[in-house]
Amino acid sequence: MSVDNNKDREWKSASGLPLQPFYSERDVPPEHRERMSSDPGATPFQRGAHPGGYRTKPWRIFQLSGFGKPEDENERIRFLLEQGETGFIMEHDRNTGDHCYNVDHPDVVARREDVGLTGAVMQSVRDIDICMKDLPLATSFGHAGGAVVQHAPFALAGYWTVARHRGLDLAKLPGTGQSDFFLTYLGCVTKQQIPTRDGLRFNADIMEFCDKHLPRWVPVSIAGYNGADTGLNAYQELGALFANAVEYLEEIKRRKTMPLENAARACSGVNFRASMDLFEEASKMRAARLMWVQLLERRYGITNPKVANLRIHCVTAGSRMTYQQPLNNIVRGTVMALAAALGGVQSLGVSGYDEALSIPSEHAHQMSVRIQQILQEETNIQSVTDPLGGSYYVEALTAELVERAWGFFEEIQEQGGFLATLDSGWLHERAAENQSEDFRQQESGEQVIIGVTDHQDDISPFEVDGFIGADDAYDVALARLQEVRRTRHEAGAGQALNELERVCRDGRNIMPAMMDALESEVTLGEIGDVYRAVFGDWATPIQT
Repeated sequence: MSVDNNKDREWKSASGLPLQPFYSERDVPPEHRERMSSDPGATPFQRGAHPGGYRTKPWRIFQLSGFGKPEDENERIRFLLEQGETGFIMEHDRNTGDHCYNVDHPDVVARREDVGLTGAVMQSVRDIDICMKDLPLATSFGHAGGAVVQHAPFALAGYWTVARHRGLDLAKLPGTGQSDFFLTYLGCVTKQQIPTRDGLRFNADIMEFCDKHLPRWVPVSIAGYNGADTGLNAYQELGALFANAVEYLEEIKRRKTMPLENAARACSGVNFRASMDLFEEASKMRAARLMWVQLLERRYGITNPKVANLRIHCVTAGSRMTYQQPLNNIVRGTVMALAAALGGVQSLGVSGYDEALSIPSEHAHQMSVRIQQILQEETNIQSVTDPLGGSYYVEALTAELVERAWGFFEEIQEQGGFLATLDSGWLHERAAENQSEDFRQQESGEQVIIGVTDHQDDISPFEVDGFIGADDAYDVALARLQEVRRTRHEAGAGQALNELERVCRDGRNIMPAMMDALESEVTLGEIGDVYRAVFGDWATPIQT
């Protein structure tokens, strides 16, 4: 955008917040000025989760990885750990996992060439065991997969069963699940998904089970990332995420099955997106920590700092990666990672530079790790906690994001709560409005994307090839499914499956029966059939 065009330009943040030419103390609200005097690691935590910041606790390098067969995913995870990744995220094949289908389901057979493109095919505990071979489960923070609500009980039970087979004490096992509503019901609406209210039951069951058996495990991770990549702006991402948290806390409060403080701790490991507006994204992370303190204290009377200290994982925006001039995405990933680090996140994943073409190649994954290592080791960013603290601009922006996010939170409550906005399509409409405005700005030239809207000349428009992955994932998965059916103890599997159905129908906690089902080698598709028989399908508000 030229200087001449800038004369009449209306300067705004990525979320549409008006921006002044400069900021001074008078732009920071009085109540926020008082918070600025707090130290990092102290309530209300806007200045950071730990007093020593990254000096004492560097952020965890935590990349999403997976494709093809379980052994392919295992190889990629071990590669990333060798490159310096300090935690790992397993990804299950979405063609099968999201819908809880086996590979011989007609809808999967019709798209057999897509199987394994977005994660490893894992239909039984045997597959999960292969995927987890030689991984340092006891010492690494692992993500078991199960991003989709109905898939999470299977993925978690499989991970825990394998860990138990290896002699690990589940009470000492570190890690996290996801089981996210934004992905399932907003961003990537599946053909068959259990209704939202039943999904809430599943997640509350997981929280209860972990409270009793896996105290070091983060049961669910609310992924504002998936809402943001669907179209929610920064303050909408914040407001919707905490509205989702309220659903969990109210459900546990209704059940009276675990201390509410424990429930708050169970859902305080969250996941945000970092995009290209560096200062707004850094301010968003600061705002999130402040809002969590406010929510717990005002609504539930919880002031325990160990509970009120929000744990933030952040992923750079895959939707901002472009297939045009894809090496530009290395710069984008670096800027977005810097924003997250300046905001004080505790763990971080950087999208691959080839993500607009495919899942990350081995080299793109390595670069994502190297970006984080360079930021940690070469920039001196670790030396000072909350380096943006006290900036008039950042503090004013943080305060405005908090105010607008609480406004959006209240709009959600007026609609009947977070689940109601998914069932009615209200949240989808808000995301779609932002997407339309984003496209309009790109077409009009108001929003510049280098290599896409401007500076399109390129002697090598396709500098990289998309990652091909494995071409035998479907055939191997089908053979392994048939082998499981042929060699498992069929009577035991049948009994476990029948008990799972009884538990689904009578309202007991699903996880003990799910653990027994995985131990008995019940398959993913069989579990999905139980869900469909008991719960039916979500009545999606989206017309396709």
